[in-house]
Amino acid sequence: MKVEARSKYVPFLVALSVILLAALIFTSCNDNNADQSGASGSSEAASAGLSGDANAIAEARGLTPADINAALKTYTPSGVHDEYIMFASGGHSGQVYVIGMPSMRIIKQIAVFTPEPWQGYGYGAQGTMDVLAEGNTDGSDIRWGDTHHTALSETAGDYDGQFLFINDKANGRVAVIDLKDFETKQLVKNPIALGDHGGTFATPDTDWVIEGGQYGAPLGWEYASIEEYESDYRGMVTFWKFDRENGRILEDESFAIELPPYWQDLCDAGKLASEGWIFCNSFNTEMATGGVEDGNPPFEAGASQNDMDYLHIIDKEKAVEVAAAGKTVDVKGFPVIPLDTAVAEGILYFTPEPKSPHGVDVTPDGKFLTVSGKLDPHVSIYSFQKIQDAIAAGNFETDSYGVPILNFDDVVEAQIEVGLGPLHTQYDDKGYAYTSLFLEPAVARWTLGGDFSDLHEEEDWTLVTKTPVQYNVGHIAAAEGDTVSPDGKYLVSMNKWAIDRFANVGPLLPQNFQLLDINDPGTNMPVIYDMPIPDGEPHYAQIIKADKLDPWEVYPEIGWNPHTNSVDPNAVQLGEERIERNGNEVEVWMTAVRSHFTPEHVEIKKGDHVTWHITNVERAYDATHGFSIPYYNINLSIEPGEATTFEFDATEDGVFSYYCTEFCSALHLEMTGYMLIEPGE
Repeated sequence: MKVEARSKYVPFLVALSVILLAALIFTSCNDNNADQSGASGSSEAASAGLSGDANAIAEARGLTPADINAALKTYTPSGVHDEYIMFASGGHSGQVYVIGMPSMRIIKQIAVFTPEPWQGYGYGAQGTMDVLAEGNTDGSDIRWGDTHHTALSETAGDYDGQFLFINDKANGRVAVIDLKDFETKQLVKNPIALGDHGGTFATPDTDWVIEGGQYGAPLGWEYASIEEYESDYRGMVTFWKFDRENGRILEDESFAIELPPYWQDLCDAGKLASEGWIFCNSFNTEMATGGVEDGNPPFEAGASQNDMDYLHIIDKEKAVEVAAAGKTVDVKGFPVIPLDTAVAEGILYFTPEPKSPHGVDVTPDGKFLTVSGKLDPHVSIYSFQKIQDAIAAGNFETDSYGVPILNFDDVVEAQIEVGLGPLHTQYDDKGYAYTSLFLEPAVARWTLGGDFSDLHEEEDWTLVTKTPVQYNVGHIAAAEGDTVSPDGKYLVSMNKWAIDRFANVGPLLPQNFQLLDINDPGTNMPVIYDMPIPDGEPHYAQIIKADKLDPWEVYPEIGWNPHTNSVDPNAVQLGEERIERNGNEVEVWMTAVRSHFTPEHVEIKKGDHVTWHITNVERAYDATHGFSIPYYNINLSIEPGEATTFEFDATEDGVFSYYCTEFCSALHLEMTGYMLIEPGE
């Protein structure tokens, strides 16, 4: 693990440190003004009670009391750690961002679906090469991903800080990241779907990881004419069995359910009252097939005709029983519960939801489900108990595939008009919910009913306030907001546009994470930080208390293999370094320690196949060494105690210097050596 990197935002905040210290002596009346002031000008800074140099700096920079108040809430001095850690998807980078809160400093980027040179991920190290190869598709090497939905592992519905999951929408893959060392340990390719969207979501004890589908297609992506869409195309939801002890998805114990060819969207796992159930949105119940080139309505029009789409309600426990009983069909070697079996066994139900929904979010007590339709200004709240009552009553119609449709009025608890383009909802500890409004754009706060009524003073199920954000917010993430015990305090608005927020960097603009202070239960929830994100499109995030994370500072033993979680059989101890030849097979055992590699000369011949083992024998915190060989595309990061292996064919003769790529000591430049490849006959 790297120590927390100094952010590019810190210099700005350090320059404000004098202001911040002086601001601590604000009078109480000026504290109240600070939250509400939005005007600029030196007179307001002076009226806030600043004095001396602090007032001069505030005046020179045009800072308002609100500016200074926001800085006080987010400034995190060097050496002081953040209270929360946000794991955010890296979008088209295929990676995951680790961001401290409230500082909003990027601490680390976790390499997941895409090679990443600093960490040596995908640049020769056998462990990382093997992980990336797991994500290949039918012989095609896939080396990019569109990461969408992060999911922290849970115990009893609370984040436990042990694992992180994320999906790749572009290629239908799921990744497992171990938070002991923040490294990707497994990629799983969904064998029945090329893409997904509604993943990943962990069940309350992380025994299953849910991956919903996206666009309808023949299962296994076999060819079928678009003219046969209704008969040959299908949707899916996949249940990946997770083995917490080994930190791996068990593919041979996993299964999927065949769904109608509506476009499945986001899913969420029930908790507490609704534990054992899974809920997924869908859209395009019209089963539009597009084709503007042939004069047909475009997808955005054809898939938005119906007033309602279908919320998918899935009995997970019954699905697990049916799959275990073998009532499945084989699709590319993967067990799938057929659609008619899912209906006959009482696994799958629908209920109408406002059209073009984009998110279903279960309340902390599990009693209600929140759904928003992008083309409807309301948030619809469904009662899980009413859903159960409607299923028991058996009074329902069916869709054209025989799936029972529960009556909308029988299962809806309330509807709240929150604004234009509602999308996603998060929760706090004060009885409030927060919904992103894409079109306004803003974040809306509204009151929960039921058992949450005693946590707030307002009437149940009512809009309280909105905060404008910049611009076009998609997902939002609140501190521990997907758990049975959310914290409130902070919320991040993940905005798609950053027009006018930052310096012009050309036509391709950064996207924007904005931090909102949601501690005040009233109408005040200001934006207190703007953070540019240099990758598109970071999609979703989850935020965990930092003290729940317990990563290693160094690997447990010298010679540790991060991918087997054990000492590697080829680990090298000091004094055991050597080079062995067997025909044209050459094997190297090397150690790395400040400030040298042993051996420093490796002599081989053109045409040799080389297997090279390196062990970082350091035990000091952050004593990381890198290793790079030019021409051969080898670049490694070897953390303290780690053992790694790479292989290559010596196809080019010559003299190649290898060196430590990670600044490790005063004699870092001297940490080098020569690989000499003798020409062949």
